[in-house]
Amino acid sequence: MTKGEDRILAAIGLRLLSVGLFAAMNVCIKQSEVHGAALGEILFWRQFGAAVLVGGIVLGRPGWRSVATTRMPAHLLRAVMGLTAMAFTFATVLALPLAEATTIGFTMPIFATILGALILGEPTGWHRWLAVLVGFCGVLIVAQPGSGHFPIWGAVTGLAAASLTASVSILLRQIGRTEAAMTTVFWFSTLSMLPLGILYVFVFKTHPIEVWLFLAGVGLLGGGAQLAMTSALGLGPVSVVVPMDYSSLIWATLFGWLVFDTLPGPATWIGAPIIVASGLYIVWREHLRRQTETIQAFTA
Repeated sequence: MTKGEDRILAAIGLRLLSVGLFAAMNVCIKQSEVHGAALGEILFWRQFGAAVLVGGIVLGRPGWRSVATTRMPAHLLRAVMGLTAMAFTFATVLALPLAEATTIGFTMPIFATILGALILGEPTGWHRWLAVLVGFCGVLIVAQPGSGHFPIWGAVTGLAAASLTASVSILLRQIGRTEAAMTTVFWFSTLSMLPLGILYVFVFKTHPIEVWLFLAGVGLLGGGAQLAMTSALGLGPVSVVVPMDYSSLIWATLFGWLVFDTLPGPATWIGAPIIVASGLYIVWREHLRRQTETIQAFTA
């Protein structure tokens, strides 16, 4: 097996690990809220756990100089956008069953395509615009506006989270040209602590021991998942790594059934494959576009 194949397999493994960890984190989020924790508390512990985990790794091996940066304004913007996206994501997890919340999140590549065309001026042919349209049709099937089968505001927060996450992905693409993945994760975690620390003062409550364990799980699982996710992108191409995210629907369905005794409704079984197919097609078309640009650059 070649070194390149080893890196791709490692990238896939790390991305699958991150998917499983994020799914377990979502269980802890819902369990924390069910047992009395507020959204502000959950957000604080998510970033506190990640900051402790990442800070420990940095202190233990590469040292603080490894996360030095000259792009603090970009990291501040990433923290603001990332925290807002996280708040919407967590609100969606709390409002909807795990499988439905996960399915709505699959619209992120759709929003990335739209924002890439509007903000970065990336060439977007009719193939990808058609995939965008098909993806939103899948969302309508899952959400069933007006049917009342789940809170429509949960679908709205899910779409807001996906669009903001897509915006963050575009920003990270620019930051990643000069910053290592560990540096980006470190500053996101630590910069988040100031606003979340202030918020925590107002929402803090005492809890039974099991709630503290769930909150700690949110932070540690989320921090580990974030590290695995960013490390995967450093080892393998996006076209190979990102499709692994769709395995999260398996975890969401399994955890929803085992922990919360819920299974996806018929609309989700129909709409989810449509959204997934749309996202995979967008990733594939982006891969083809970059291949073409690379070939043209070498033959010019």
